[in-house]
Amino acid sequence: MKIHQLRYLLAVADAGSFTAAAEALHVAQSGVSAQVAKLERELGVGLLERLPRGVVPTDAGTAVLAATRTALDALDAVSATAGRHGGLLAGRVRLGTVRGGAMSVVTGPLASLARDHPGVEVVVTEDGSEALADDVREGRLDLALVGWSGDPPAGLESTSLGEDALVAALGPRHPLAAGRGRLTPARLASASVLALPRGTGARAALDRACAAAGVGLRIAVEAGDPATLAALARQGLGAAVLSERTAAAYADGLVVRPVATTATSHLGLVHRAAPTPAAADLRARMLAVADR
Repeated sequence: MKIHQLRYLLAVADAGSFTAAAEALHVAQSGVSAQVAKLERELGVGLLERLPRGVVPTDAGTAVLAATRTALDALDAVSATAGRHGGLLAGRVRLGTVRGGAMSVVTGPLASLARDHPGVEVVVTEDGSEALADDVREGRLDLALVGWSGDPPAGLESTSLGEDALVAALGPRHPLAAGRGRLTPARLASASVLALPRGTGARAALDRACAAAGVGLRIAVEAGDPATLAALARQGLGAAVLSERTAAAYADGLVVRPVATTATSHLGLVHRAAPTPAAADLRARMLAVADR
């Protein structure tokens, strides 16, 4: 049994397919498949059930995966401990980030961490906020940049990097672009809305605003990339409802009007108690960038 075989097994189980795991690992799919199959032969038990559209753990695989996470976390702790005694950080940091997040909060700290501590391996995953928070709770990620509205994700340590109001980004010829002042949820209900999917902070704020106003919206397009929503809004397909900070990054060619609601979205960092030294270092770097 080799350490890389355990990492491959965990990557396949988390990604749900050999193809996605190979892409994340930057390894040929055939290599990942061969090593997982070799591990299964060595252990004498099937760990993954191969399905037409992916894989799921077998009963034995579920038990082995839990032990694998514990073993790999322990190995990372060994590297981190040795690194501290040698004056260097080491180990691995698994960072999650919401799509369309504040990338300057991610890219700068990752670059400085790599320069200062080349022994730290960083793995970055993009997903929706709720999925990322679940991954942190269950130990698949060490740290995540997520969005929320109202209370922060339960069961995790959290730090808000900023609170944003909701805005509607509109093409210049959209009927709502000609007005002034704030758009009520009722006015938005008269238009086709372009929205982020559920599980994002801005969408949670939008749903809260509509629930408080007692109105329902016509969601014409739901997309995880704010750039897609902004592009569709420029073409006049509807009103893209985003956080104010996100909309500002894509505002060229758009009219941006605030939404009349007290519901806001937060962008922040979440992690479990007692993060690894490397994860704590990355978190501190990200907070420093956000405070500038």
